[in-house]
Amino acid sequence: MLDLLLWLLGYQLAGEALVRWMGWPMPGPVMGLLLLFATLWLRRAVPETLQREAPRFLSHMSLLFIPAGGALLAYAPMLRAHGWELALIMLASSLATLLATGLVLKLLLRGRRH
Repeated sequence: MLDLLLWLLGYQLAGEALVRWMGWPMPGPVMGLLLLFATLWLRRAVPETLQREAPRFLSHMSLLFIPAGGALLAYAPMLRAHGWELALIMLASSLATLLATGLVLKLLLRGRRH
């Protein structure tokens, strides 16, 4: 379990450092998860420690979203000023994702018999 914590905290630290160094407007932990994903994708394998311990962490996933929810408070003035635009963008992107998923599924199932 300690191995998994070190992996996650290490990538969170790397993500936080990269975001601050580059001045990108995104949370460091999100960048850390993207870096972890890129590492696992490039390695083409998931270390045994992550395979063994990840299900325990996934069962408590909601606790991992508390810091991100708290970070929204830091952006409260921006959310008040641009809340409707952000809501519209989220709605449009959700609909676009739903449509794209449906089209891809339709293409994949074409010609397949049930």
